[in-house]
Amino acid sequence: MLDALKSILRKTSIHVCLVNTGGCNGCDIEVLALLSPRYDLEQYGIYVHQNPREADVILVTGAVTEQWREKLQRIYRKAPEPKIVVALGNCPISGDVFNQEGGSVYAPVSDFIPVDAEVPGCPPRPSEILEAILAVAPGAIAERGKKR
Repeated sequence: MLDALKSILRKTSIHVCLVNTGGCNGCDIEVLALLSPRYDLEQYGIYVHQNPREADVILVTGAVTEQWREKLQRIYRKAPEPKIVVALGNCPISGDVFNQEGGSVYAPVSDFIPVDAEVPGCPPRPSEILEAILAVAPGAIAERGKKR
């Protein structure tokens, strides 16, 4: 019964897993702003949690550090198909200010996992994050529904 209910809810909503691979947390704060009454992310059927096994979208924030290279790939493998990855902010796209010669920052994140959308900015605006999720997720979720 519980599995059937989960299946129905997953077909009609978008589940987002937020992964911070190292950085200033500016992008994370903007994602939290999406949960506020001003943006009310859940009105679109989008839910943020930390479980990659139930995620439709993986939001990657922060510069990829040495400790996160393999962990990020493991998280990606745990996500169900179709896997959607959105790189938020300049850090996962270019390493930004953390990408210094001789440092332990590896950019871009697309060198380690496939990225479907990039949202540049330091940090990007909540509305831009929402637009990116709504641009890539519904099509993939509809495709997943056809396979079931």
